[in-house]
Amino acid sequence: MKKLFPVKHVMGYVFSLILSIVALSVVFWDMPFAVGMVILLVCAAIQMGVQLILFMHIGEDGTKAALYTNIGYALFVALVTVFGTLFTMIWGYR
Repeated sequence: MKKLFPVKHVMGYVFSLILSIVALSVVFWDMPFAVGMVILLVCAAIQMGVQLILFMHIGEDGTKAALYTNIGYALFVALVTVFGTLFTMIWGYR
């Protein structure tokens, strides 16, 4: 039964909750902008790693080329979405 319980996934979930609480505390404690941004960026980077390794199975064996291609494509879509939105809403689309 111990082999069937997903300990790594539960620990990843708990760690994600802790990181979310740390990020939320930046707002509640009214930190200076620079300190708050550093904490948020560090929490976001750690959260990304937890999500990729534990929940998206990036560290498992198999075709690593396909995994990294999918990550590259996801980054491309995210950047196009963010900068396309900024372009249309802020940078002079009329």
